[in-house]
Amino acid sequence: MSSIRRKDRDLILQALSAGVVPRVGLRHIQVGRSREVEALVRDIDRIADTGSSMRFVIGEYGAGKTFFLNLVRLIALERKCVTVHADLAPDRRVHATGGQARGLYAEAVRNMATRTRPEGGALPSVVERFVTECVREAEAAGSPVERTIDRRLAPLLDMLGGHDFAAVLKAYWRGHEDGDDALKSSALRWLRAEYATKTEARQALPVRSIIDDSDVYDTFKLLSGFVRIAGYAGMLVVFDEMVNLYKLQSSQARNQNYEQILRMLNDVLQGNVEGLGFVFGGTPDFLLDSRRGLYSYHALQSRLAENSFATDGRVDMSGPVLRLQSLSPEDLLILLSNIRAVFALDDPAAHLVPDEALTAFMEHCNRRIGEAYFRTPRNTIKAFVQFLSVLEQNPETDWRELLGGVAPEAEEDASDEEADDELVDLRI
Repeated sequence: MSSIRRKDRDLILQALSAGVVPRVGLRHIQVGRSREVEALVRDIDRIADTGSSMRFVIGEYGAGKTFFLNLVRLIALERKCVTVHADLAPDRRVHATGGQARGLYAEAVRNMATRTRPEGGALPSVVERFVTECVREAEAAGSPVERTIDRRLAPLLDMLGGHDFAAVLKAYWRGHEDGDDALKSSALRWLRAEYATKTEARQALPVRSIIDDSDVYDTFKLLSGFVRIAGYAGMLVVFDEMVNLYKLQSSQARNQNYEQILRMLNDVLQGNVEGLGFVFGGTPDFLLDSRRGLYSYHALQSRLAENSFATDGRVDMSGPVLRLQSLSPEDLLILLSNIRAVFALDDPAAHLVPDEALTAFMEHCNRRIGEAYFRTPRNTIKAFVQFLSVLEQNPETDWRELLGGVAPEAEEDASDEEADDELVDLRI
């Protein structure tokens, strides 16, 4: 029996042919980057051991950052962590005063995932698991459920916003006990930061505050504490498209965002948070530009500077910055072979092209676009998927005839550059 389900095959190929990273089946096409993966696995293990971590995953457009971040999230889920993730955008930032930070938090929590809900939307199941365990524990001990909830949530009360956070969870339990779906829904709305005013929240719940722009980081710390109380190993927060901070026109807005990142980094480096990790995906400009990037903020530059001894091919994976190494031509050959296997549902007898076609395709790309064909592989991947699609739909066609017709677009447009790590056009 094939190890690849037809549904996953279609989703993978649909994503690759459309120029985006697939959200399922990454194990079928992952190659290389073993040292980078090992470094992030160590971070996840540290989070599960009540530690903390922060990484800046830096790579050029098309180098595979989004793919790598998705892979890291899946590894975290396998290690019983909860993950939340979001892409930064003009209306979603780390720090803001007009709702953009709350928007980032809300998007990330909507994408909350667990091992049993890897597609996202896992917040209700996490809260339900906590409530169910409290009810079961109270019944076994013969004590009131509310007392059990108070005891288990006690560690959160010392944290900023902890009292209202605990009050919302108890309101969810009351809705659970009374069959009040409206109360349960109100509690989840509060946890997702969907209340815009304190008055609206106070009318539905016994709280005096809401999750606002100024509370986002502190609420992530509360969430990480809560998911561990609910029985998970920890929480990993993944933010991609950090280059949107670099693109902010206002230097004041950029510096305020960088200051918030500095606060988070200091907390992690000093061990002030437990069971919480952050992974940020960005471009070299976002990190290194001394006018607009993280290096424009001196305190961040000093903390994120690369190891001066890591030269002449030597690497250091222990620092906060992880530079994605280029795929080797050998890695890319394996990747093309994996994509061919996905097309064939992992059946060697159904391969659309022989092994010699893979090397011929790489030689063709090398002639057309030079060594960039494996350093930023999204160009090559999309072209190869299109190449196999034509052969699949036109079985009478010889693959040798097609290779002369593969040509790169002259320039990537701006929208492609902003879609970091999604695989750009080489038309057949």
